[in-house]
Amino acid sequence: MIEHDVIIVGGGLAGTRAAVEIAKIDPRLSIAVVAKTHPIRSHSVAAQGGIAATLKNVDDADTWEAHAFDTVKGSDYLSDQDAVEILTREAPDVVIDLEHMGVLFSRLLDGRIAQRAFGGHSHKRTCYAADKTGHAILHELVANLRRYGVQIYDEWYVTRLILEEDEVKGVVMYHLLDGRVEVVRAKAVMFATGGYGRVYNTTSNDFASTGDGLAMTAIAGLPLEDMEFVQFHPTGLYPVGVLISEAVRGEGAYLINVEGDRSWPTMPPAKWS
Repeated sequence: MIEHDVIIVGGGLAGTRAAVEIAKIDPRLSIAVVAKTHPIRSHSVAAQGGIAATLKNVDDADTWEAHAFDTVKGSDYLSDQDAVEILTREAPDVVIDLEHMGVLFSRLLDGRIAQRAFGGHSHKRTCYAADKTGHAILHELVANLRRYGVQIYDEWYVTRLILEEDEVKGVVMYHLLDGRVEVVRAKAVMFATGGYGRVYNTTSNDFASTGDGLAMTAIAGLPLEDMEFVQFHPTGLYPVGVLISEAVRGEGAYLINVEGDRSWPTMPPAKWS
């Protein structure tokens, strides 16, 4: 039987970042990340356009309050505004922390992190690494996992949670390569398994986004929240779902229907102008 102090299920940005932070806080802990793909193949690599933070490298007038308002407005006022405040206040420190880990952000001529306009933002606050921001961040996070000695189980598929007396004690997983099944015990289990966009025929989500973690959580009898909020990227190539970067809107592109109207079309698919 395999034993760890902490098991994190999911090898994308959320899971790897959590593992790095835990390892930094207490290097004595035995930490494992379980991913059904290689971590660099997680869907986070599909994030192209950038990560927003009020660094003010391009726009001195930007504030975290403006970032917060843009976020709340963009959510149709449905977001948790306390969470939005934490997100927008801490975003600059998060970006600087990622830079110190080695993330190769694109740069201004003076060497500072470049920032550009993005759809839904009132200021130029999006930090980016060319058109591969997710890949650049995830690459360095995985490198830092190895630096801190985090065990990576890649291409292992978690099938169920182990519950005893209403507490999660570990997981059951099998190896995709040879079908080997292992029971893994842990003092803490964290799920960072992503969404379930692949339940829809047309989506920009990759083939791994099948909602396994959500299903296991529900089967275990634990509550799920806000399941109606499924991410759909607003622009993609129909019908295959290949993503068109959010950056195009930041550069001035907009959607029109076949009649040239900029109102949001439903059918037929939109085209670019």
